Amino acid sequence: MEEVENAQAEAEIKQVEAEVKEKEGKPDLQDEIKKLKESLSLKEAEAKENYERFLRTCAEFENFKKRAAREKDEFFKFAQEGMIRELLPVLDNLERAVEHSKATQDFNGLVEGVDMTLKQFLQCLDKFGVTPIKAIGERFDPTRHEAIMQVEEGDYDADTVVSEHQKGYILNDRLIRPCLVTVAKGQKKLEE
Repeated sequence: MEEVENAQAEAEIKQVEAEVKEKEGKPDLQDEIKKLKESLSLKEAEAKENYERFLRTCAEFENFKKRAAREKDEFFKFAQEGMIRELLPVLDNLERAVEHSKATQDFNGLVEGVDMTLKQFLQCLDKFGVTPIKAIGERFDPTRHEAIMQVEEGDYDADTVVSEHQKGYILNDRLIRPCLVTVAKGQKKLEE
């Protein structure tokens, strides 16, 4: 772009010089040539300044991209830190329950300790937006349930979940694991 402007300006200067030679001695043509040369030098300085500004902006943008990528990597590296801190006491309680039951051979105490730890674990998950999906007795919902069996069950209406083989969970209104369930076919037909 700079070269094109320079070429145009030089062409104008040559044209004016040619006209000057034709009309020799006219002072206003000399002034016009001088003005054109000054204008050309100003445009060259402006073009150089714009180019340097462009280079600085490109360098700043590259530095920004590198810094953003570094911050993103660091964020993902430590994103689970809060959740892990909340889960560590659950792990501690499980270890204590196992150690206590080994030392005392008290398996009722073990069951009680594991039950308490399970409740603590579910509370911890709830803090982070993880909630279990209620399935048994609910109408089958293919967006939340995955049917692995169908049974004829007289106590339930058709398409009702009668048992749960694996719990499903939702994270902040997003399904992270569907429930594995058995679904009722409904009451047997009289003809059968």
